[in-house]
Amino acid sequence: MPCANKSKKAKPLPFDREARSAPPRPTAPPVTAGAPLTVITAALIDLDGTLLDSIPDLAHAANAMRIDMGMTPLREAVIETFVGKGVENLIRRTLAGQLDDVESDPDQFAAARESFFRNYHLVNGDKSTVYDGVIDGLKAMRALGLKLAVVTNKPTEFTLPLLQRTGLAGFFDTVVCGDTCARKKPDPLPMLYACEQLGVAPAQAVAIGDSINDVQAGQAAGARVLVVPYGYNEGHDVRTLKVDGIVSSLIDAAQWIASQTEAQVSSPD
Repeated sequence: MPCANKSKKAKPLPFDREARSAPPRPTAPPVTAGAPLTVITAALIDLDGTLLDSIPDLAHAANAMRIDMGMTPLREAVIETFVGKGVENLIRRTLAGQLDDVESDPDQFAAARESFFRNYHLVNGDKSTVYDGVIDGLKAMRALGLKLAVVTNKPTEFTLPLLQRTGLAGFFDTVVCGDTCARKKPDPLPMLYACEQLGVAPAQAVAIGDSINDVQAGQAAGARVLVVPYGYNEGHDVRTLKVDGIVSSLIDAAQWIASQTEAQVSSPD
């Protein structure tokens, strides 16, 4: 599988903003021969727009980049619609000032990318906030014995510090970033790699995200898919997406997973 060996468990560092205690995970029941593969044993969770509201920091870096390039800043709400397909697309969209893909001059793009990365490193995590229900939802998933992974299009150099600074790092068994694999979401490769790292079949996993990129990646990988309505999705309503469920929070996601597991145990055939 064309993925670098970059996925890792992000361990909290001493400078964490607030150490959040992740309860020990109970041992999940072993999957025995003949057991249905549809029992959910893992959750693959998006970062920006699902676990964290990172728009304030992203918008700050994007506008600092525009100023460096001699452009005027954009409204934060506009930049929010540009998030979802990785940093390179965010840079291109911010340069163009529009959502539609526009080819940038290679030299201009290189200068803009250097500026964005430099400015984002300065503020990454400063104003990003954990969404309501995330901590309790992750604790509930651990109590169910689930293996947990972050699957994001954000580069590793931003993802791991952000998880650490927001106190979320200790919840996850592995982290797959936008530069871990040869392709990003909506390609299924990062989801498949996360499953490989967790030791589960895609049919045993549920992908949880806030955008069509998460939906397409999760479904193409063969996982079930849940979406939250409070994220970004490039400005579009997630209720138009065909998914296994729309959950108001990660707490509701944990309850949905528990109900699916209970149904499987009650009707194994």
